[in-house]
Amino acid sequence: MKIETLPPQSVVRRHRWRLPVIAVAVLGLAGGGWALLRPQPTAAHASEQQGKPKTDAPAPLELAATDVAAIAARSLALRLPLSGSLAPLNQATVKSKVSGQVELTTVQEGMAVTAGQVLARIDLADLRARLAQQQAALDEAQARLSLATKNEASSQALLKQKFIAQTAYDATQNSVELARANVKAAAAAVEVARIAVNDGVIRAPISGIVSKRHVQAGEKLAPDMPVFTIVNLAELTLEAQVPASEIPRIQVGQEVRFQVDGFQQREFTGKVARINPTTEAGSRYMLVYVAVPNGDGALRGGMFAKGSLVTARSAVAPLVPLAAVRTEQGRQVVYTIVQDKVAVQPVVLGMRNEDEGYAEVTDGLAAGASVIVSKIDGLKAGSPVKPPRRAAAAQPAQLAQKD
Repeated sequence: MKIETLPPQSVVRRHRWRLPVIAVAVLGLAGGGWALLRPQPTAAHASEQQGKPKTDAPAPLELAATDVAAIAARSLALRLPLSGSLAPLNQATVKSKVSGQVELTTVQEGMAVTAGQVLARIDLADLRARLAQQQAALDEAQARLSLATKNEASSQALLKQKFIAQTAYDATQNSVELARANVKAAAAAVEVARIAVNDGVIRAPISGIVSKRHVQAGEKLAPDMPVFTIVNLAELTLEAQVPASEIPRIQVGQEVRFQVDGFQQREFTGKVARINPTTEAGSRYMLVYVAVPNGDGALRGGMFAKGSLVTARSAVAPLVPLAAVRTEQGRQVVYTIVQDKVAVQPVVLGMRNEDEGYAEVTDGLAAGASVIVSKIDGLKAGSPVKPPRRAAAAQPAQLAQKD
């Protein structure tokens, strides 16, 4: 039997504590090296850290371009919306004065005509025959007058010689008067027949454009039958319905601006010419007639126009957006930007235009000032702001000084 001798336990325990001790030593050496290599704060940096306030100053509020508006000076107008149809001021429906068959027509719809121009002709054979007949009746009446005159002269000679009585002479004298009356009647009939022949040629009563041809060649015409319709487009009338409650604001001569479908990029103008004294049947509207010059002939009758009427106009003055006006302590103020800070400026407003969103400034602001139009929470006098580039490029705010 072999007996093995084991090593003593103290030797094994002596080797176990070496690894932890070595690890602690390495960590200590690393920490000491980092402390030596770390940059030490300078005296100036330490002084700055000690003098720095505990709380930072508020950063400027950066404004967008839509938050700021520049004040400009111009005239402000109050406008009343209106709309209606355009109608030619001068138009005529040419009618036939005599009966007859249409021989020819010389114009058609859309053609321009001048006053006195021939539009159509009627067959004149019948009219000329009537004229000849009336002329023959006139010749007969004149012959009867000549005979009656000779009989009167003979009767007068016989009366002087007392060969006939006074009553016989009076009869011959009466025959002369009747014959003279018949001549006048026959002459008038001839003139009527001559006018009828002239009316067989239909002429334009005014200059303009043919809008309607009612008959064709070969058709039979009767007296007062329409033949052509002519319109003059040199001047039109805009017939607009306006509420009766707005009539006190309207006066003759006021300016009207409007647009017509098809001419979106063009604005037409006119002036109030007349105001109807009564309301339209079954409504509370009154017609206002606006004279519209149309020298280039661009407008046509029947077009629908939509625009506005200028009822009042202010003098040239600074205009402020209504969105920028605030009420504080019972007064109206605006927030302006002065040296990149908010300033509260009281203003006195005049004429307002709710549709355009502007008001006239009679005191408190001058042209060139920059005002804040947006409602920003926490904004007050003295707050630092950073204007947008467009607003910063404008002239600095110039507050009007009171006398």
